[in-house]
Amino acid sequence: MANEQQNQQLQIELKPEVAQGVYANLAILTHSSSEFILDFAGMMPGLQKAEVRSRVVMAPEHAKRLLFALQDNLKKYEDQFGEIRLQQRQQPRPGSTIAPFNMNPGEA
Repeated sequence: MANEQQNQQLQIELKPEVAQGVYANLAILTHSSSEFILDFAGMMPGLQKAEVRSRVVMAPEHAKRLLFALQDNLKKYEDQFGEIRLQQRQQPRPGSTIAPFNMNPGEA
């Protein structure tokens, strides 16, 4: 039975319209007792309004697995290409769940 499980591979379908991806420079993270919600948005310099481009809803266990997978991949990336340095940016307001992806005025 162990060999049968090892021979089974997960097949993932990636449709062309999804394969292009969605650009986001802002993430809004919220949660309840049963799920995490990740909204990925695009915010243009000088504008006060961000448009949500994609929403992902997942169970807390999957959110933690995502965290570990991101940490592992960031370590592998930095081992290969060097440390990713973050520029100074405005601190979010207390209690905010918004994580800007390094948006500085005048940058796109």
